[in-house]
Amino acid sequence: MLGGPRERVEPMERTAAHKGPAGEAPVPGLTRRLGTFTAADEEKQRGVRRMKAIATGALVLAALVYALAKWAQSAGAGGWTGYVAAAAEAGMVGALADWFAVTALFKRPMGLPIPHTAIIRTKKDQLGMNLGEFVGENFLSEDVVRQRLRAVGIGSRLGVWLAEPQHTDRVTAELATAVRGALTVLRDSDVQAVVGEAITRRADAQEVAPGIGAMLDKIVAGGGHRRGVDLVCVKAHDWLVLHRENVMEAVAGGAPGWTPRFVDQKVGNRVYKELLRFVTEMRDMPEHPARGAIDRFLTDFARDLRTDPETRARVERLKSEMLAREEVQDLIASTWSSVRAMIVAAAEDEQSELRLRVRASILSLGSRLAADGRLQHKVDDWIEGAATHVVTTYRTEITSLITETVASWDADQTSKKIEANIGRDLQFIRINGTVVGSLAGLTIYTLTHAVGG
Repeated sequence: MLGGPRERVEPMERTAAHKGPAGEAPVPGLTRRLGTFTAADEEKQRGVRRMKAIATGALVLAALVYALAKWAQSAGAGGWTGYVAAAAEAGMVGALADWFAVTALFKRPMGLPIPHTAIIRTKKDQLGMNLGEFVGENFLSEDVVRQRLRAVGIGSRLGVWLAEPQHTDRVTAELATAVRGALTVLRDSDVQAVVGEAITRRADAQEVAPGIGAMLDKIVAGGGHRRGVDLVCVKAHDWLVLHRENVMEAVAGGAPGWTPRFVDQKVGNRVYKELLRFVTEMRDMPEHPARGAIDRFLTDFARDLRTDPETRARVERLKSEMLAREEVQDLIASTWSSVRAMIVAAAEDEQSELRLRVRASILSLGSRLAADGRLQHKVDDWIEGAATHVVTTYRTEITSLITETVASWDADQTSKKIEANIGRDLQFIRINGTVVGSLAGLTIYTLTHAVGG
């Protein structure tokens, strides 16, 4: 008979660990401890024992009926006793046959080394391989995956789901959480190094002079530089007003030593007044000739930046020198910290422009996807292609997960675990064997007497 109370399964201490190729160390996390029974497993095991008792009771009942029928037959009770004895005898045969079949799945009946018994224990690895192959051929084939995904209509369903504002809010919140998590995981030093290297490499590979020249040409043509000239003139005038003595001392300091001091002062005063007059006129006269000279200089410089090889070469050397400076590299690297802080703040603020724009984009995408059949078809094709690529590329790895996991289980504990989960249903086979055997025996006995009659 299948186990009784003595078969309570203790926690497994020696779980077989899966070995990698060529006897490598066990794969971490692959070994599964099946021996530890949960409360649900214990309840299922009690149910198995109850059904075993019922199935055994049916066998005992058939044996008792057979003995009584034979006794009655020998006592001359009548012809009916033969029918009852035949039914009971066939019922015992059916019950014993099905007991053997059910028991042989999990262990050797009565401990006898009968071939093809204890199937789950001895064929566990083969069963795992067959299960893996079955899953690979019938569930992980490209045609099956495509047909199933096509029948689901993911594009249409996704569009309808995203078109609901509450769902859009949920997706936006989840994206914000994912962005914050990703930015938290990334180390500033690593990202700063990557950003700095990428910017420097891009700047080294790209010649900047022609672009600067084209931009400067547009600025001059549109008069955009005039505000800059106005600002310089205002600042220069204000500086001269505040620093008259400095200008005069600078002029006097550059005069020859043999000139009288009062002459140096007069020259300095004259130079200061002329400078102040020149700057004042430039500030107050938009058509001042010096402003025109600045316009011509900037126009010529913009042209040289675009066309003159020497000027372009000098700009490139200047660019390289600037990029090589430590303070410039520190500035480039520090941009990541600023950008990260800005993104995190925007992701946390539900009313930030970033989150509002993301929400609006997702809502718009959902509405389009729900109404546009062509877009739905594109989404479906993309999902089908991605799924089939994963299935066809990693089918072996997926099925090997099944076979290797089953191979890592302990055979005895696996057998007992499976018995606890499906053994109750299997006991109905024994009961049905008793009933069906009795009916078959009664039918055969009746037909035999009817034909021979």
